[in-house]
Amino acid sequence: MGDDGAARRPPVLAVSPEALEEAVRVLRGGGLVAFPTETVYGLGADAANPDAVARIFAAKGRPADHPLIVHVASAEAARGWAASFPEPARALAEAFWPGPLTLVLPRSDRVPDAVTGGRATVGLRVPDQPVALALLERFGGGVAAPSANRFGRVSPTTAEHVAADLGERVDLVVDGGPCAVGVESTIVEVDGDRLTVLRTGAVTAEDVAAVTGLPVAATPTGPARAPGMLAAHYAPRARVVLAEAPEAAETVARWVEKGHRVAVLAEVLPEGLPQGAVPLPPVASARDYARVLYQRLRDVDAAGADVVVAVPPEPAGIGLAVRDRLLRASRAH
Repeated sequence: MGDDGAARRPPVLAVSPEALEEAVRVLRGGGLVAFPTETVYGLGADAANPDAVARIFAAKGRPADHPLIVHVASAEAARGWAASFPEPARALAEAFWPGPLTLVLPRSDRVPDAVTGGRATVGLRVPDQPVALALLERFGGGVAAPSANRFGRVSPTTAEHVAADLGERVDLVVDGGPCAVGVESTIVEVDGDRLTVLRTGAVTAEDVAAVTGLPVAATPTGPARAPGMLAAHYAPRARVVLAEAPEAAETVARWVEKGHRVAVLAEVLPEGLPQGAVPLPPVASARDYARVLYQRLRDVDAAGADVVVAVPPEPAGIGLAVRDRLLRASRAH
């Protein structure tokens, strides 16, 4: 596929039994299928087919050593992809699957190196989205699926986002409507009784500790051991600038004075915004902020803004995940 592959739209099918059967056919033939989950849309390939998995990396422009998550229909199915499934993993799967939690476990022999970037572990998830579950049940295997967008850019939460980002780099898009959570899954590495959060999401470290009764380590630094761990990620074309609420209006004014077209993203729009600022629709809560975050970042680009000043939500619950995504987006410029 040449560089113009994203210029032409892929087939986009509304959810139906026929659409799911076509998606299964494409997957079994080594193709790429974008499908909705509760977090973001995934770009799926047969996880047991290294050639198909390689197409994911080519379509996204993703580094080959950046591991993928294998999506399966049930915890029982996940066990076939892991060499071991220790008690903390079992407890977390029982509590949060289907749901926005990925478990990183020792990989079984069936997992190709292409999925893990050569690592000894594999990320596994059972999504909490009826279209995704129906597709996985019909397919009967594991589907390796990162977010269905070009690497490092804003993640997709609608089928239209996928079509605009990837075009014919994806063979089929199944349209299941907008994603309910809106930010990627929490990733927890389970090494015996040692638990480490590698990426924040809707399931918090406190949730993990409460279920397992074990201490949970903070997100480590260093080489990416799971998706979403790069310092700069999730970025629109516009520069993202973070500002806490008391300083937000002043921050916007400084960028406007420099001649920039500045959008403003916040739960409550700051008072005293300068003339020329572009306020985006406010959000009602941290959960709503997460659900619309990537749409708002796309709206910034659509509005022609070259800077967005974002006031992140409070650092608690899913607000931590929103802050994480905004911080990584801010490092991309």
